[in-house]
This record gives sequence, structure tokens and C-alpha cells, in this order.
Amino acid sequence: MFEIQPMDATSFRQQTRRSTVIIAVLFLVLAMLFSSAAVALFGEPGGDNLRFNVGGVFLAFLLTAALLRGRFWHQSWMAPAVYGWRLKRNLMSVTNVMHHVTAAVENNDPTAMKVLRFYHLGLMQMHELDGNSSDHGQLFREVEAHKERMQALGLELDQPRLDPQWLEALKPASR
Repeated sequence: MFEIQPMDATSFRQQTRRSTVIIAVLFLVLAMLFSSAAVALFGEPGGDNLRFNVGGVFLAFLLTAALLRGRFWHQSWMAPAVYGWRLKRNLMSVTNVMHHVTAAVENNDPTAMKVLRFYHLGLMQMHELDGNSSDHGQLFREVEAHKERMQALGLELDQPRLDPQWLEALKPASR
């Protein structure tokens, strides 16, 4: 289950930039190190060593990815980036079944109404965290219309959680 957490957008962007720079620098250092080592060990002086350079970069990519997911993912300096990734991933899981969600919302299905409300809240937070205000106009109208509909049905407007079972329950509901 995913839950939307309150976050300061400026701080979020600073911290995610910092973690991105750390990972990028690590990748660059490893790529240069592995490429140089591969050319020194297996290369030919004055020969074509492109495959060793590419192999070193590929190995650096694999090691960086493994370190990112295995070691760094749970570090506090990565928390904002991980949260942003999880938020986008959960929004995408709703987007993937949006045709089911909207069909069920048209039938006033309470679960679909909660999922769509979560989606709107998450999308607004994602836009705020990313500093993207270009889509707020249309989104605001949709959010307000949906909010009024939920209030008319007596449903709770605060929907910061997404239960994956809700999405599973909605898939066959519109067939």
C-alpha cells in the first residue's frame, strides 16, 4: 500500500538533484575506472579498444544499478528520490487501468471514486514536486468536479492511500 506523504517541493528538488549527482558521479568514475582497466589488461597499444571501453561502461552501469537498488535505495539521502519514483509508479498503475476506473466512476462505484481521488491528489503532488504547473488548469477543473461528486455521495475526500487490491477489483468491474 502506498501513501502520499507531505513534502516541501523545494527541499524535494534539492535532495533529488543531490542524489542524482551522487549516482551520476559514481557511474562516471566507475565507467572510467573499468574502461581504463579493461584497456590496460586486454587492449592493444594503438589498436581498436572500443569494445573494451564499451565493456567497461556496461560493467559500470550494471554495478551502479546494483549499488543503487541494493545499497543506496534504503539510505536517507535517497529517500526523496525513492518516494518520487514510488509516487510516479503508483500513479502509472492507476493510469494503466484508467479506462476501468472512469467507467466505474460513471456508475458511482465508491472504490473507483476513491482511486480517482487518490490519482488526483498524487498527480497534483507530483506536479508540485516536479515544479510543473502547466497542467494545473485542466486538472483543477477535473479535481473539483470529482470532489463535488464525492461529496454528493457522502464519500471521504481525504484519500492519500492506494491499495493495489482496489485496482484489481476495478479491472473486471467494467467488463
